[in-house]
Amino acid sequence: MVELKNVTKLYRSNTTIVGALNGINLTFRDNEFVAILGPSGCGKTTTLNILGGLDRYTDGDLVINGVSTNNYTDRDWDNYRNRRVGFVFQSYNLISHQTALANVEIAMTLSGIGKGERRRRAKEALERVGLGDQLKKKPNQMSGGQTQRVAIARALVNNPEILMADEPTGALDSETSVMVMDILKEIAKDRLVIMVTHNSDLAERYATRIVKLLDGKIVDDSDPVTNAEKAAAAALNSAEPKRERKPAIGFFTALGLSLTNLMTKKGRTFLTAFAGSIGIIGIALILSLSNGFQAYIDDVQSDTLSTYPISITEQTADIGSVMSTLADSQSEAQGREKDTGKIYSLDIMNSMAKSISAMMGAQNDLVSFRGYLIDHYDEIKDSLNAVGYNYAVQLNIFKGDPGSAKQVYPAYFLKSILGVAPGEVGGTTSFNDEEVAFDTSMSGMPMMSSGTEIWTEMMDNPELLRSQYDVIAGTWPDNYDEIVIVVSESDAIRDYSLYGMGLKDPSELDGFYNAVLSGEVVESESMEFTYDELLNLTYRVLPNAAFYAKEGDVWLDKSNDESYVQGTLNNALTLKVSAIIRPASGTSATAITGSIGYLPSLTKEMMARTFDSAIVREQMTNPEIDVFTGKPFGEIDAAQNEADMAEMMANLTPEQQQMLANMTEEQIAALSAQYAPTSSATFESNKTKLGIVDEAHPTAINLYPKDFESKDKLSDFIEVYNNRLLEADPDAQTLKYTDFMGLLLSSVTTVVNGISYVLIAFVSISLVVSSIMIGIITYVSVLERTKEIGILKALGASKRDVGQVFNAETLIVGLFSGTFGILVSVLLCVPANIIIQNLTQIPNVATLPVLNGIILIALSCALTLIAGLIPARLASRKDPVVALRTE
Repeated sequence: MVELKNVTKLYRSNTTIVGALNGINLTFRDNEFVAILGPSGCGKTTTLNILGGLDRYTDGDLVINGVSTNNYTDRDWDNYRNRRVGFVFQSYNLISHQTALANVEIAMTLSGIGKGERRRRAKEALERVGLGDQLKKKPNQMSGGQTQRVAIARALVNNPEILMADEPTGALDSETSVMVMDILKEIAKDRLVIMVTHNSDLAERYATRIVKLLDGKIVDDSDPVTNAEKAAAAALNSAEPKRERKPAIGFFTALGLSLTNLMTKKGRTFLTAFAGSIGIIGIALILSLSNGFQAYIDDVQSDTLSTYPISITEQTADIGSVMSTLADSQSEAQGREKDTGKIYSLDIMNSMAKSISAMMGAQNDLVSFRGYLIDHYDEIKDSLNAVGYNYAVQLNIFKGDPGSAKQVYPAYFLKSILGVAPGEVGGTTSFNDEEVAFDTSMSGMPMMSSGTEIWTEMMDNPELLRSQYDVIAGTWPDNYDEIVIVVSESDAIRDYSLYGMGLKDPSELDGFYNAVLSGEVVESESMEFTYDELLNLTYRVLPNAAFYAKEGDVWLDKSNDESYVQGTLNNALTLKVSAIIRPASGTSATAITGSIGYLPSLTKEMMARTFDSAIVREQMTNPEIDVFTGKPFGEIDAAQNEADMAEMMANLTPEQQQMLANMTEEQIAALSAQYAPTSSATFESNKTKLGIVDEAHPTAINLYPKDFESKDKLSDFIEVYNNRLLEADPDAQTLKYTDFMGLLLSSVTTVVNGISYVLIAFVSISLVVSSIMIGIITYVSVLERTKEIGILKALGASKRDVGQVFNAETLIVGLFSGTFGILVSVLLCVPANIIIQNLTQIPNVATLPVLNGIILIALSCALTLIAGLIPARLASRKDPVVALRTE
């Protein structure tokens, strides 16, 4: 039983208060057909809305089955409308984009009923009102009577206790009105039906009770409920009613409802999504360019740093400290007081001389640093492309078969032109009147060797090398006896490299340097080679120790004995050309500086062969004896040696004395050493002469950073090592090295960061614009679906349900906007790449990574949801009565 107790309803405007109901008292039986009659504006619809839970009374009480609603929460009202009340409206209030079947199902959807059960009960309800053959039709495809019957089926499908009809025949013709009234009369047999109408004839004909209203008050009731009936109903309702909780609408159900709505307005949906995608397109294009340029910069950094690593040589060469001295001197000059109109000297020679002296005289302890590097490798492995260890291993390379082979490397024939023989290891130079060893191969100085080396060891990073070079013939080497020939981008080999490869005769260079200096025009023969000719090249390589033969108790140098050398080549290691490679298009720098590259494993193989030779085994077994003289190592007594020489001179014949007078100083020194009791050499000098190299004792360590940021991390790593040395011993010799890229490109990181900040600023602006646009569009969508929201709330949808439906729509719009924006951006990258390549010669700059695309789509969905939160909240809090009036 439903009862209105002294219910008052007031409507307040800015300046006036209008009373719609004035103290109404009205009770309804559980089973009757009540018609509420009255002129327009008398309060009929307001009464119905209050009874149905659509509107709230200002004062009084609505009692449902003995329970007051004064303390009802929003959830209680939602549950009441969904489970106990069914509405039939004059304007039908069906969802226009849904079919008849879907419109009926929506009430059960809000009740949490499963899909199969919903479908079955909806069909039964439509068949009950005579529309079993109209299931797939939409409201605009049906007549008014059919549409109203769909509304009745929707009102009945949840089997409500009360059916409320607001002018159910107001928009129908007479015949259709009778049909609808017959259905309502049939329904009223087993439940309460309350109908608001102004048609007294229909009310008299069909209703079992007529209540008349006028000016918000009841003026007549044809069959009021008696006190005895009220008492009986109160006795039945004495038990505390169980308050049920209505299930919330499912997210996927909300998606389905919203998608159906959007698909009914495809053109508008597309334009809305397109407008929302503009910001996403802008962001995607910026990210595409940013990613592309960053990838290009990373490639440039990686390629460049593969040529110019952080190089730590055994003989220190910290060029950076010299340049720092210059900078400090400049700063000191700028800071001192000066008189206007005068020029002052800049005193730098003293400090520079000290820096150069310290640089050339110090030695780096690479043995200790190598051990530290191996032990702490995990700390820097993510910053490294590779670590290169250079060793004083001389490759003596011959071209041709034993018996007629010619030595092509080291390139001694280029010494007169270049001042050094590329590939030669060992030698001395004078510094401060001291003999200082040097390595003419310059293998530890990548920057210095890039223009002179012919045979070079490749870095130990095959993946990076494969990214820098294209194989134009053959395959990448896998074994130490395989080498590659490196050609330029124009498929050319430097002419002087051809001499070091044995493809040109070094005798052509006789007198070349002097001829050029004298101004003569020296023409060089142009040569061509097929791929097969180069791939069929073979070379033989010998270690230094192979040039010595034992005669008696000593070992003699046989490097000038042609027959001996040719015989030794029978046991030499044969090298085969595995591939011809060329710098890849767009590569800014490459790691192989020479024309022939070999694997680091070849160096280790030659070290092993050196250790395995007879002369080396003998020298290492007898470290006190010089294998070349048979004498012990030791200091030569100069005074005794001079006395011995004087005694020898006194016993010479006149002819021998004349021969001695014609000898050079070097020959006399050699003769003197021959008569000395000890060897003038040392164990270490013999090791160098024989090419004996310990793997733990490199001559240089090259650290190849991945990028400039990684380079800084490696510099910090070395700084930590130096600090540990100083903590253990304040006088310790710290590592000194030259950071070539730090000298050349110290400002690149700043430039890159500046560009990144600008791009981020653009992205931020695009995000703001996109968010504002999406917020406006989603708010418009809220306004468009206001009536649908009213319908849903009339059917028992909660605020959360309404928000869920609306959020689902914004999510779909955001998903479509993001996806469309990404697709358009990917298409726009094609012409963008063409234009950029024509202007800068940089290929494929605009590239949007898949992950970034997914993130942008997710961002689009998130933005629409965020932008729609306020409109959704406003929509969910709308008064259903007001929302239902919206067109």
